[in-house]
Amino acid sequence: MYLTCLDMEGVLVPEIWIAFAEASGIPELKRTTRDEPDYNKLMAYRLAILKEHGLGLKEIQATIAGIDPLPGAREFLDELRSLTQVIILSDTFEQFAQPLMKKLNWPTLFCNTLEVAPDGAITGFRMRCEKSKLTTVRALQSIGYETIAAGDSYNDLAMIQASKAGFLFRSTAQIQADHPELPAYEDFGDLLAAIKAAMV
Repeated sequence: MYLTCLDMEGVLVPEIWIAFAEASGIPELKRTTRDEPDYNKLMAYRLAILKEHGLGLKEIQATIAGIDPLPGAREFLDELRSLTQVIILSDTFEQFAQPLMKKLNWPTLFCNTLEVAPDGAITGFRMRCEKSKLTTVRALQSIGYETIAAGDSYNDLAMIQASKAGFLFRSTAQIQADHPELPAYEDFGDLLAAIKAAMV
């Protein structure tokens, strides 16, 4: 029994923080898990910038409302879900993800949650579990699933490497150079074909 685990941002939808960086005119917020492997360090950096500029959840959600899935993402996901169970494993937050899940036809999402003050300021965040993507893949394997995984960033590498088959998708040149053993794809059709082949 196979189960496919996909990253969300950069794979199915644009990077939320990059979109917000462009909308807010704060280029420092373009830093993502493609650039910083330490997620706690990255989030502390982001929250400090939001506090400095007096920005909170409302402003980020306004940007997210205008974000659409990457071209072809919904069709890819619909076809993949007709072949195998799919879980999206993301380090995003429940408060960000809901409108994007609606546009992707409500796939299953495991993610984290923000701590938000009454005035809308983001004061912190709670991770679902430690090393959430790898921990989830290991848990799925422990109950009888063979996992297939795909993602684009440093925080996806552990789940990709731990799976029966794992792929980089629209990743950076640096990550691809660091991990030449991982097949890398740029097109949804090629990724779908690779997943199908892995299930044989």
